[in-house]
Amino acid sequence: MTILDRYVLRKFSVPFLYCCAGFIGIWFIFDLADNLQDFIQGKASMEALADYYASQIPEIIIIALPLATLLALLYSLAAMSRANEIISMLGAGRSILRILVPLMGVGVILTGVTAFFNYEGAPHATGMKKVIVGDIKRGRKSDKSVKGHLFRNREEFRTWFVSRMSLRGERLQDLQIVQQDVEGNIVQQWYVRDASFDPITLRWTLNGVKYIEMDVSGEIVKSEMNGSRVIEGWSETPWRIASSMLNADFLSVPELRDYLKYNGDFPEIRLAPYRTHAHYRWALPTVCFLVIFVAAPCGIVYSRRGVLGGVALAIGLFFSLVFVSSLFIALGKGGRIPPFAAAWGPMIAFFAVGCVMLWLRSTNRELPKLRIPGIS
Repeated sequence: MTILDRYVLRKFSVPFLYCCAGFIGIWFIFDLADNLQDFIQGKASMEALADYYASQIPEIIIIALPLATLLALLYSLAAMSRANEIISMLGAGRSILRILVPLMGVGVILTGVTAFFNYEGAPHATGMKKVIVGDIKRGRKSDKSVKGHLFRNREEFRTWFVSRMSLRGERLQDLQIVQQDVEGNIVQQWYVRDASFDPITLRWTLNGVKYIEMDVSGEIVKSEMNGSRVIEGWSETPWRIASSMLNADFLSVPELRDYLKYNGDFPEIRLAPYRTHAHYRWALPTVCFLVIFVAAPCGIVYSRRGVLGGVALAIGLFFSLVFVSSLFIALGKGGRIPPFAAAWGPMIAFFAVGCVMLWLRSTNRELPKLRIPGIS
């Protein structure tokens, strides 16, 4: 790394850290103002508040890093341009791309950091936010359970009616299991007081069981009561049963992968949100890298005029990406466009626009002008 590379990084890092701290502070103030009444009502302790805000760190990072990168790049490059430092670097034989190499390296690192938090932490933080605030408001932890749930195993023709299922453990209560044959005739039924699953042996233990066996005409040919019964060979797991009603927005990458693996027999329209988010978990972090291709050519100017227009153009393009990406994700979740296109389409288009703008700036051509009414 040369002296100029270190200088460019230093000019970028200071405003970047300030922007990150500023965004986190603003988020904290707004969140505290929004939930303060609930915290007071629940007489929240400092430990509970610390646990809550610690759980939200992944979500804050996902939001703050792209915005901080955008504003820090615009500020640092515009400042170097006004001081004629960019022109001096070009006069020393450096190209625009070579000047931006250390900043692109930072973009790759930030993409990795964002991908790490978006892999699992950020989706869970978003999904658990209201639950944690509700727990603090009530002064106790809520009973995280699924109630009145219906699960259909289409591959093995088995249907589960679950009255209550704890999401913290592996126990189901008051359930009915119906086994059908390939023609849809009910051949077996289990009425169970509670059931537990052993993830090591992959066995179900049914307690308080009433077992009924039927023929194809619906007549009962066997009925017996058992204290407990151990079942082997069933592919269902508690997570698979509960996951059929989980929101794709709040599932991590491993959970999305498991959902698509175990519920692949669901209709495509129902799987569309999960396929879309499985791609979007990897597409979203690339914004930290892609923003460099837009912010850099907008921040670099060869005169004291035109800085405001470039900043406005970069910010406008960034928020256009946010809007278009949200639109494409909604279309993907609705099955209107393929999941890959929904997640990666806006990112690829944003990258292409940035490359064109970077090429224009590298060849000393004018960028498209964004005119603001009232400003000449």
